[in-house]
Amino acid sequence: MSIVFHEQTKTFHLFNDRISYIMNVLPTGHLMQLYCGKKVHDREDFSYLIETSARPTTTYLSEEWHNKYTFTHLKQEYPVYGTTDFRHPAIEIKQNNGSNISNFCYKSHSISSGKPKLSGLPATYTENDNEAQTLTIVLEDELTHVQVELLYTLFAQGGIIARSAKITNNGAETVHLTTAMSLCLDLPDCDYEWLQFSGSWARERHLKVRKLEQGITSVESTRGASSHEHNPFVILKRPSTDENKGEAIGFSLVYSGNFLAQAEVDTHDVTRVLIGINPFCFDWKLASGGSFQTPEAVIVYTADGLNDLSQTYHKLYQKRLARGYWRDRPRPILINNWEATYFDFNEDKLVKIAQKAKECGVELFVLDDGWFGKRTSDTAGLGDWVPNTDLLPNGITGLSHRIEELGMKFGLWIEPEMTNMNSDLYRAHPDWILHVPGRHPSECRHQYVLNYSRPEVVDYIYNMLAKILTEGKVSYIKWDMNRYITECYSVALPADQQGEVFHRYILGVYSLYERLTTNFPHILFESCASGGARFDPGLLYYAPQGWTSDDSDAVERLKIQYGTSYCYPVSSMGSHVSVIPNHQVYRNTPLHTRANVAYFGTFGYELDLNKLAAEEQEEVKEQIKFMKQYREVIQFGTFYRLNSPFNGNVTSWMVVSEDKKTAIVGWYRVLNGINLPYSRVQLQGLNSDYCYETVGTQECHFGDELMNIGLIINDPSAGQVQDGGPTSCDFDSKIYVLKAK
Repeated sequence: MSIVFHEQTKTFHLFNDRISYIMNVLPTGHLMQLYCGKKVHDREDFSYLIETSARPTTTYLSEEWHNKYTFTHLKQEYPVYGTTDFRHPAIEIKQNNGSNISNFCYKSHSISSGKPKLSGLPATYTENDNEAQTLTIVLEDELTHVQVELLYTLFAQGGIIARSAKITNNGAETVHLTTAMSLCLDLPDCDYEWLQFSGSWARERHLKVRKLEQGITSVESTRGASSHEHNPFVILKRPSTDENKGEAIGFSLVYSGNFLAQAEVDTHDVTRVLIGINPFCFDWKLASGGSFQTPEAVIVYTADGLNDLSQTYHKLYQKRLARGYWRDRPRPILINNWEATYFDFNEDKLVKIAQKAKECGVELFVLDDGWFGKRTSDTAGLGDWVPNTDLLPNGITGLSHRIEELGMKFGLWIEPEMTNMNSDLYRAHPDWILHVPGRHPSECRHQYVLNYSRPEVVDYIYNMLAKILTEGKVSYIKWDMNRYITECYSVALPADQQGEVFHRYILGVYSLYERLTTNFPHILFESCASGGARFDPGLLYYAPQGWTSDDSDAVERLKIQYGTSYCYPVSSMGSHVSVIPNHQVYRNTPLHTRANVAYFGTFGYELDLNKLAAEEQEEVKEQIKFMKQYREVIQFGTFYRLNSPFNGNVTSWMVVSEDKKTAIVGWYRVLNGINLPYSRVQLQGLNSDYCYETVGTQECHFGDELMNIGLIINDPSAGQVQDGGPTSCDFDSKIYVLKAK
């Protein structure tokens, strides 16, 4: 790992054994992008990569540089619009005279060990300075005296560079920042496929692939959250790249609000990638002396296929984004009462569910919605975080003690960003919701969004929650968020700062998370947003796991969890066994398949185990026993995608322990067939020289056999089912455990 600056040629080279990132300061003072890709040897001069061919109808920087330097065709690091560059910019500043023209030139730079913290924002981090180096490049506009500090952190391991920008107004006049992207990367060609992860409620993060063409390819959110619809993560891969070979670059934004990720291909096939806060409805007032910090964007480059790219993100986000007590610990197996009871419960009913769960081996009981205020339906009570003693005579404190006496931990659902109009909070503070005076506020699920851009609102909610957490024995919090932001307006801000509300809201969410996780460090926080509407790296910084989707159907979850795995580790995915018929798609799925899918996540149950037949309860006990034995391997091993649910009827994936002595393979078939071909799956990540025994059989095969020939799937549908022999069915699945002898 090294960051080198060649003074004579004014060239920066960031490189480790996986990646090189090269920039150059032109004689004009502008910062150019020269190369981002597989590691190359360092040299003094890379200026041959600056292409300055004269082109017709091209505008140039000045007469001095006529027919030489034009931003129309040069690749830049943090470009502006309007000074010979006609593509979308990384930064735009509106000045008092109405102009949005800027000209940022190199002023200075510094190189430091480690990685600085971003004030008020989640970001990756280092624990030792030798894990990374950080380059800070200062650019300045000489007319407005606005400065941009570009941060580049090169990690020692993996093809990782973390990027962000800090904009400071050192001028005398107030300006307005209307675009401030976290990252711009100009690539010299457009021979890429664009991978995005899109969907809607209950079908989040489905993989979508398209070829880049001239014009703009983009995904975004304007909803106040990273959203169900599009995730703040995209991949550019070469057309020949697959899971196990080839070049790809990932772009991940560590942010939970409105974002934009786009690739703009010009008519000379140069590709400009931008990712950051969505400029739509963004306008940040930057007074003299003020500064603005963009969220962090994380680039991962690989020459070794999409599995390698994903594994790099997994390791980074597990170990250097997630924090705290639960970062490295296997997650407790839980049961949540929501689909078992909805709002129809009392203390004794909950304890009865918990007793059976404890008997089966469950470790954590979670009380979902309905425990507070006058909350007997979704029309009332949000914001009144006081136990409903009609349902819980002894409050949360009494219930949590009863659960702990069973030998289980106790968890609690909250939705702290919302309120109902039928609540004590709203009656006392009707101006605390996001709304436009004189206009009727839109509603969703009978609830309204609290104005977290106001510190007093965050303080009020914190104090109520801290009282509950201090008095009760709470070991887990499920933090939900069940609607998007409309009427994004704050009565506490003046007219010229209304463009700040979306971002200030997210900063308020982060502030509350930071206070709660700091003051209650042993509580396991799980983020949730009507399922997966804020499944993003920003929240992984505070909550090491998230509810992956409200859709708990095992077949639907194949695509959801497969798509999620391109960026996010198995340890971050909340995945549970739910009741049948499933409450989202009404499908009847075998109990073993529901578990076989849910194993590849944090694992738990969304049902009342008392209502299962005796033989099903015994099956649940075996499932829990299996998960306890292998959860550390599953949650923290190396994950490989093998067969995609987006390409066919069969899905398979696997995890391999760090020492490569244990591997667990999941194989799933949606619809059964008859007299099918034989099935085998080529495994990945094994030690070629180890002989692996398949647990439960006498079969033993070397790692190179399993990776090159494949694991033979014992599929009863491949041939004729004999009387008394094993059978298969729709929605079938198998788990294979391989152990090195």
